[in-house]
Amino acid sequence: MSTAAADVKGGEAAGVEPVVPTVRRRPSILLWASVGWLALVILLALFSGLLSLPKYGIPAGFPRSGPTLSLDGLLGYDHVGRSVLSRAVYGSRVSLIVGAVSSITAMAIGTLLGLIAGFYRGWVDTVVMYVTDALLAFPPLVLLLALSSVLRPSYTTLLLGLTTVVIPTFVRLARANTLTWSAREFVLAATNLGTGRMRIALREVLPNILPPVLAYLPTVLAALIVAEGSLSFLGMGVPSPTPSWGGMIADGKNYLYDAPLLVLIPAVIIFCTVFALNQCGDHLRAHVDRTVQQ
Repeated sequence: MSTAAADVKGGEAAGVEPVVPTVRRRPSILLWASVGWLALVILLALFSGLLSLPKYGIPAGFPRSGPTLSLDGLLGYDHVGRSVLSRAVYGSRVSLIVGAVSSITAMAIGTLLGLIAGFYRGWVDTVVMYVTDALLAFPPLVLLLALSSVLRPSYTTLLLGLTTVVIPTFVRLARANTLTWSAREFVLAATNLGTGRMRIALREVLPNILPPVLAYLPTVLAALIVAEGSLSFLGMGVPSPTPSWGGMIADGKNYLYDAPLLVLIPAVIIFCTVFALNQCGDHLRAHVDRTVQQ
């Protein structure tokens, strides 16, 4: 009989709830490949100015020409002769910055609102959930298009729209976890000892709801990168000549038959980045969510 089985049997015989050890799987090769891809994209975005690449708005070769052995022509040239590699590297700044800032801001606001609604309940919970449900009922793409059409397309407009879209998701997630943790024994004990409610919420409940919220962050970031690409494809993103992955697809769609790489390359970059973020998000969720089988 194994040690774990003996512990379980002994616990049952003693009338004590048995402790079942958690079996954790080692990270897969796919997860390590995802982490490596994200690290590469982030490093290229951070140090793009140090690379010997031509400026993203200056033609450096023949329009719609294929890949060459030179660094600037490694992925070919777009319809006006600009380096596709340069525009992809500089475009990662837009996609990552907009996605990261929007998701982190939405997480901070949504977690705070969900914590307040789930802990204090009453009319505060009612008001927060009414507003949250109203935002969730509104189609996200329609809301983003409405904001982009009313306001001038810019970084600020993108950040405002994307942050507004994902705040309700974090509110509901934080509220659900707050309802669970606020009913635990240590919270009730702190309440009986006369500890202030704000102190209990910040010192006892908040640290316990942060892990699942943080584990959900990569998935939201992946969705926002796709949303930013969709807006840029529709002409509602960051205005030209500033590159973005969605804008590169929009620029190359008219030359799909003559130069399919102009669409294929940014599309593959978006796919790999979103796929890698989802893999990392699933891995983090499996570590913080006890309901997920390891």
